[in-house]
Amino acid sequence: MPTYFTATKVRSNRPGWSVTFRHPVRTDSKNRKGLKVRKGLGTADDARADELVGQLNSLLGDEAWWTGDKRKDADHQFDPVVVSIFFEGMEAGSFNSVAKRDLAIPLPTSTDGYSRALLLGTTGAGKTTLLRHLIGSDHESDRFPSTSTAKTTTADTEIITSEGDFEAVVTFMPEHQARAYVDECLEAACLEAVQGSSPAKIMAALLQHEEQRFRLSYVLGGYSTSQGRADDEEFSFDDDVVDVAEISPDEMVSGKEQEQNRSRLERYLSTIGEVVSAVEARVRRELGGLRSEMSADDRAAWLEIFANEIFYDGAFAELGLDLMEDIARRFDMVSTGTIERSASEWPTCWTYAEADRATFLSSVRWFASNHHLQFGRLLTPLVDGIHVCGPFFPTFEGAGQPKLVLIDGEGIGHTANDASSVSTRITQKFESVDAILLVDNAQQPMQAAPLALLRTVGTSGFSRKLAVAFTHFDQVKGANLSTFSQKTDHVTASIKNAISSIRDSIGSGIAGTLSRQIERNSVFLGGLDRPTDKIPTGFIKELLKLLTIVQEAITPSAAVTVAPIYQFKGLEIAMRDAIDAFRNPWHGRLGLGYHDGISKEHWTRIKALSRRLANGVDEYSSLRPVADLLGCLQEEAAKWLDRPAEWKGVPANDEEREGALDPIRQLVFAKLHDLVSSRLRDDQLSRWREAYQFSGKGSASLRADLINNIHHEAAPHMSAAMTQDARDFLDKLYVILQDAIAEAGGEIKSLAA
Repeated sequence: MPTYFTATKVRSNRPGWSVTFRHPVRTDSKNRKGLKVRKGLGTADDARADELVGQLNSLLGDEAWWTGDKRKDADHQFDPVVVSIFFEGMEAGSFNSVAKRDLAIPLPTSTDGYSRALLLGTTGAGKTTLLRHLIGSDHESDRFPSTSTAKTTTADTEIITSEGDFEAVVTFMPEHQARAYVDECLEAACLEAVQGSSPAKIMAALLQHEEQRFRLSYVLGGYSTSQGRADDEEFSFDDDVVDVAEISPDEMVSGKEQEQNRSRLERYLSTIGEVVSAVEARVRRELGGLRSEMSADDRAAWLEIFANEIFYDGAFAELGLDLMEDIARRFDMVSTGTIERSASEWPTCWTYAEADRATFLSSVRWFASNHHLQFGRLLTPLVDGIHVCGPFFPTFEGAGQPKLVLIDGEGIGHTANDASSVSTRITQKFESVDAILLVDNAQQPMQAAPLALLRTVGTSGFSRKLAVAFTHFDQVKGANLSTFSQKTDHVTASIKNAISSIRDSIGSGIAGTLSRQIERNSVFLGGLDRPTDKIPTGFIKELLKLLTIVQEAITPSAAVTVAPIYQFKGLEIAMRDAIDAFRNPWHGRLGLGYHDGISKEHWTRIKALSRRLANGVDEYSSLRPVADLLGCLQEEAAKWLDRPAEWKGVPANDEEREGALDPIRQLVFAKLHDLVSSRLRDDQLSRWREAYQFSGKGSASLRADLINNIHHEAAPHMSAAMTQDARDFLDKLYVILQDAIAEAGGEIKSLAA
């Protein structure tokens, strides 16, 4: 039996004996077989542990067992503990967290009289603060959902307003995903260490992932220095008012526990230093040391080789397993509700019911809070979704008890770079909700990210679901803005200007629909940071208007009696423009050419993107090739659909016209999503893995070239002399449009006719 696949009993942070080995089938976060595994054996007895390790080595030594379908046979020959350890993660299928939440607490639909509203907006626009008012959540006592000026909401929070007791179901990211995040954080910390960064900077890299969706500081505790606290005091005013809500002592992490957490973090820092020193010495013998006078390319190559070497170092893997065990122990501190676990004992789901609101929320906050006094126990970064239901009704006068499902998710970005496209995690929800509520800052309305959302909502055929809540309206001030109407006129003018700027991109029909919809369904809100009973009456009226808009979103639209008739001409040109609009900016991001307004991305971000795509994930941070291609194709398809050859019946007005076209756009969007995901992600997994594996000098260029080739294969250029692959792709686009037009009641007229 190869020693590479030999199991050994070890002592770890678990009680009793554990076993560690490299799995012959399971892959690590870099998609290579040989994942380092450490699992508890459930015994402190030496002889029993040796027996279990022996059985595991029998499985490891015989390749006939190395398939998931052999588990039933193994159940008859080996101990259940051994079978669970070896076969966990090999079986077909995966945990469906959305289905699990829906099974525990079903989301009601319009047939139940409920309206589903998806809240979207830039980070810090105030969408979660608005949500608090809509569910009667007190800023001080409830503190749910959590808010912050920084990125806070990273998992979907779905709140159902209903009578009765409070209920919650929380699902967690899979163990392999958590392990991948831990490995990436640990790798980032090691890269900081090898470059001579300070302990604080090394620990910052470890405790907060670059994407800011995964924060180990919440789970393991924060790392700070006395110098850092002294610096904070230098930037404080004498009359500063603490704006962070107080929490009860039973929700705080005790001083003793904080010291224990701090001690563990110091040990991690020390171990990182030891691992880095050992691996650096090996790399130094081959390449020489990392020097400040190196060129940027030489430093990048050295660091990439170092990162590759350290990832496959045994001590690095052991440190990652230590961190995973440390994370897993935090679930043992949960004293309420019921935790369900996978075969490997990784938590998959937490359910809880409670009649008392305060007691209920104090338990839920361990999975949703961001309060610094709870750092070291919070499970928030591991959560991938929360359903809660109960009497979460607004408290302002006249609101009543509306039947709502309110969905809050991650912000949509700030800069133009972030807003190049809207994440597929967001767009795939458009079909299942009744209202898409854009929460925007009235002080700076319709910047890049909200505008990108408008484009996507419009071209995908969901304009009629759109509503806009302009927050911070009390801060809209100026010598020329003295009345409410003057302020609304000012914001409205900004909206019209913004939509005019994208009219050529999305077509006049869609732009007109967006303008009319925003004019009908806009509210202007201020003072949302205050308790609900302290908000001025005028803004309360706007909140009531918003509730009405959301509730009436389930009212069926009037039947459309007209239908478009198309001829398939000009589509090839439209699709060529779409592919160019996708490919050209990516040439700039990859450093293969110039594109106005697009900067070359750092090699580490491009490598991280290839790692995500290699694992079947659409995006990394603001790099979203799947969403980019989908958006470009949809925009051009929507503009083409905007120009039918003729009509069956005559549209009475623009609204009836768009009402006939939107169902086609929606169907095209859904079908394009499947096609793009397949061509750019699923069909290219092996090549994304190849792109990720490049390392050393010149690897950034090789990776960029390969990604460009992937893009070319997924979205080939179209021209009079197009390749057969491009022709096949165009034929698939024709079929998508044909099917969508027919399903929505339209017609296709042959050119001969």
